[in-house]
Amino acid sequence: MRIARFVVDSDPMYGVVEGEPGSETVTVIHGDPFFNGVERTSVKHKLEDVRLLAPIIPRSKVIGVGRNYAEHAAELGNEVPAQPLLFLKPNTAVVGPGDPVVLPEFSEEVSFEAELCVVIGRICKDVPEERVDDVIFGYTCGNDLTARDVQKTELQWARAKGFDTSAPLGPWIETELDPDDLDVKGWLNGDLRQDGNTRDMIRSARELVSIVSQAFTLLPGDVIMTGTPAGVGLVSEGDRYEIEIEGIGRLSNPVVRR
Repeated sequence: MRIARFVVDSDPMYGVVEGEPGSETVTVIHGDPFFNGVERTSVKHKLEDVRLLAPIIPRSKVIGVGRNYAEHAAELGNEVPAQPLLFLKPNTAVVGPGDPVVLPEFSEEVSFEAELCVVIGRICKDVPEERVDDVIFGYTCGNDLTARDVQKTELQWARAKGFDTSAPLGPWIETELDPDDLDVKGWLNGDLRQDGNTRDMIRSARELVSIVSQAFTLLPGDVIMTGTPAGVGLVSEGDRYEIEIEGIGRLSNPVVRR
């Protein structure tokens, strides 16, 4: 099931996206699916007639995982970490499909990172790996934009990873998906730059949820970005980066400087 967050006129709402590509519809659901479940209304729109928003604005946090693909670690000259390399992004970093990524004034080297993202569905702590599926709401596409020049000069990654618009998410949340063997691709201005698969993760999506839950209490709507495959590069004003994850869909964002 594909759960989208969108607007038609003004107020955001959630809906279920159905149909074949090019002819999808979105059926409005009652309230917030993270707390009310998925209860369809009789209201339906053509997908082309709505504006998709970030499928979730985390109430609590976005947790990133660094260097979770060996080839990506190698391309940046880094060793694979012995323990998961975790960092946080604020919820103000989140934007949705089509929203602009605004390059921060303090950086001249911002790079793209296509990532599978896990969306948590219930409050949980210290979740054993065999029970992780019970706490996952679904999966979405994400772009972990990173100010590389800042990352290289600061011991903490808060500015490098957490600046406004640094976490595009979308286009929706897919609730029925096995995350262990999915193609993850990214295009810069139509040129394929990243072409990986989640089977090449050092730690699987389920393993990461279990590990992250040992450090943080996870709340409904929290997002875990699971790392990026090799092929990362820089974006400039006027660029567009598009991410496609098998079984989910495509997330596309333009890049601007203000």
